Amino acid sequence: MKTVLISGGCGFLGSNIAYHLRDKGYRICVMDNLSRVGSEKNLAWLQSIFPVEFFKGDVRIQNDVESVFQQVMPDAVFHLAGQVAMTTSIANPRLDFEINALGTLNMLEAIRKYNKDCTIVYSSTNKVYGDLEQYHFEETTTRYQVPDMPRGFDENERLNFHSPYGCSKGSADQYILDFSRLFGIKGIVFRHSTIYGGRQFATYDQGWIGWFCQQALEIKANPGREAFTISGNGKQVRDVLHVDDAVRLYASCIELADTLKGQAYNVGGSMENSLSLLELFHMLESFLGIKMNYTQLPPRESDQKVFVANIDKISKMAGWKPQVSKEAGVTKMLEWLQAS
Repeated sequence: MKTVLISGGCGFLGSNIAYHLRDKGYRICVMDNLSRVGSEKNLAWLQSIFPVEFFKGDVRIQNDVESVFQQVMPDAVFHLAGQVAMTTSIANPRLDFEINALGTLNMLEAIRKYNKDCTIVYSSTNKVYGDLEQYHFEETTTRYQVPDMPRGFDENERLNFHSPYGCSKGSADQYILDFSRLFGIKGIVFRHSTIYGGRQFATYDQGWIGWFCQQALEIKANPGREAFTISGNGKQVRDVLHVDDAVRLYASCIELADTLKGQAYNVGGSMENSLSLLELFHMLESFLGIKMNYTQLPPRESDQKVFVANIDKISKMAGWKPQVSKEAGVTKMLEWLQAS
């Protein structure tokens, strides 16, 4: 029986991966410090379903990481523990660095010391590519678009870390790849765009699909409520990936590690599943029969007008493609929010 360790295993993506793997014949261990909103609820949910092994620990603390690693001796680590909001990174750069960069180094060092055959899959970000302002953007009535990148951005895009968040995640991203080169560790990096779905307790700073779905449901319940705010004009575009598709890819890494190791992959919903804020609002208005009333704030620092992942590389290497359309995914998101 292979052992899988999920750092940040009580978070949104981590809890979904644990749930997906519950009946696949693996020993499932999760490590989390339970600091994020919703993490305790996700832990209780997992424990109500199957005998997941829980270890309370903080990736910033080397002893926590090495103690858990030595206890479980995993065959694969899904390293998902992280500080996930750009705004938080700007407000507290040291905290952001310690969680994302130092936490990743601690996990890599545990693998190097105790089990170099262990696979590590890291959840990185499109922010390693910077604001992408070197490209020409065209503006339509509902979105920005980049004519030179009709299939989205691939892994050949130059690294250009922006914001403390981009620096900390980018540093971790590169540490994973360098430990693969230098020490032969089976490191896999996924540079994500937007992931969304059930078990995501979204906030204003992170998880925009879930956050605006929640605003829409509150408008449905109370049409006269105060308008919410958005940053920028709403034409910013991301490709959106439902969590069901994301966990299929992560799970496949356990068996495909030797094929995928040592490389970074852009992972998202692709151009077919891209959305601007305005387009999401139109979808929610149609689904719920409401009017999304909002006011605009200035654009966020270092925000990308457009990021859509070109997923050709991961599709070829892993035989993976998204299966949940943006319409079906947003419907599932609304259903989970209404039931939770």
